[in-house]
Amino acid sequence: MSERDVKDPTDPKDVGTTGHEWDGIRELDNPLPRWWLYVFYACIVFAIGYWIAMPSWPTPFGYTKGLLHKSDRADVVADLAALHKIRGTEGLLLKSASLQQIEADPKLQAYALAVGQSVFGDNCATCHGAGGIGGKGYANLRDDVWLWGGTLEDIQHTIQVGIRSDNPLARSSIMPAFGKDQILPAAQIDDLTEYVVALSGRTADHAAVQRAAPIFQANCIVCHGPAGMGDQTKGAPNLTDKEWLYGPNREDIRGQIWNGRGGVMPTWEKRLAPETIKALAVYVHANAAGR
Repeated sequence: MSERDVKDPTDPKDVGTTGHEWDGIRELDNPLPRWWLYVFYACIVFAIGYWIAMPSWPTPFGYTKGLLHKSDRADVVADLAALHKIRGTEGLLLKSASLQQIEADPKLQAYALAVGQSVFGDNCATCHGAGGIGGKGYANLRDDVWLWGGTLEDIQHTIQVGIRSDNPLARSSIMPAFGKDQILPAAQIDDLTEYVVALSGRTADHAAVQRAAPIFQANCIVCHGPAGMGDQTKGAPNLTDKEWLYGPNREDIRGQIWNGRGGVMPTWEKRLAPETIKALAVYVHANAAGR
């Protein structure tokens, strides 16, 4: 065998080209490696088998069910049924027990806390954060400062009906937009801002505080009280503590007086089972060292 009888796949003289050429560079028409072809053919065979065995093709009347009749939806239903069976005893106890009985029974409370933590992560953490610490405009559920009360019953009721939701029994309060609705002029809102800063124990403009005192009495004490201590029956926050839903800075306080912001918490009584709401209330109450 002569040297020219041995094909060199890198030598254009021994290999044809595809006919493509760019800037003097020709594309050779080398055969694909056999191992690559075998893998490619195996993938084709596997894909055809998968199409036949598994649900795959849409049709005008649904989809092909496949020879194995595999259904992820049916698997989820079966898994949930198995889970309910496992949790059946505790779930029944949770459904029939009062909130106080749940917290008095260590085993039942542990179960309620586990359920509550899972439900909180799925439904509440989006707004209140993974640990329930909240954020600007979203209540901190770890500090035992409550707009609508921090007892187990208060928390359960808030979860059930929501705040400013579409539930007819929803918790509802309205902070007037004193600036946006032109109830008060900008100068008086500036003075009120200083007055609220002073209520929280911080240094404020004394003259502005003096000017704002009668304005506060005329417009704010009906909800926040004469001393600014708030009223949980009305959802009015305490203005004398260190906790602020929309921020503690002067700009934040002035913005709240000017715009009268109020968030919405959905009602959960149609989305979660009563025993699940109980578990969630126990979880929130325990994490915040609630009253």
